[in-house]
Amino acid sequence: MKNKFKTILILGLIFISLITMNAQKQKMENTALLIIDVQNDYFPGGKMTLEKAEQAGEKTRKILEYFRKNNLTIIHIKHISTNEGATFFLADTDGAKINKLVLPKEDEKIITKHFPNSFRETDLMDYLQSNKIKNLVIAGMMTDVCVEATTRAAFDFGFSNTIIGDATATRNRELNGEVVKAAEVQRSFLAGISALGSLYARVINTNEFLSK
Repeated sequence: MKNKFKTILILGLIFISLITMNAQKQKMENTALLIIDVQNDYFPGGKMTLEKAEQAGEKTRKILEYFRKNNLTIIHIKHISTNEGATFFLADTDGAKINKLVLPKEDEKIITKHFPNSFRETDLMDYLQSNKIKNLVIAGMMTDVCVEATTRAAFDFGFSNTIIGDATATRNRELNGEVVKAAEVQRSFLAGISALGSLYARVINTNEFLSK
């Protein structure tokens, strides 16, 4: 009797595990990776260097490798500045090129934008809908500008968002003559966008994402 009960219990656990794995697989099939503005001008030697850009770029590369390995949807967002007085991400410059850490493959979607919000005046929404995407995993730069603007817009459009916190980066800001350190800006904006029970986005790190 005990052996029979044990067998039933094991079979039940296996069944639950298979259901869970299938649900996770289906969820990932409806998930896209959005890599925002990981471009040369943000890296050392560029015209708008961010703090820890290389570290964030390396984390983004790991997430990208996971999506490639599992044949999941990948979208690269590339910013080209068109506003008057712009000093970086200028068209036809090396600084505007996507960094080698996350260089797109030929079959990966690249969307060019001109505003912080990646949905504005681009075909991002059409592409997501055509691929039946419901969930976004977001990495990139800058945390408090294009990453935030895109994430909040994605929430308003009904997407479920996950930001890979250590795969994003920013720089020092200035407010009323006082410098706000990049680390503080980074922490504050990630805390804000994940507030109210991760309303706009769940924020996790690279290791957490890959371990799941």
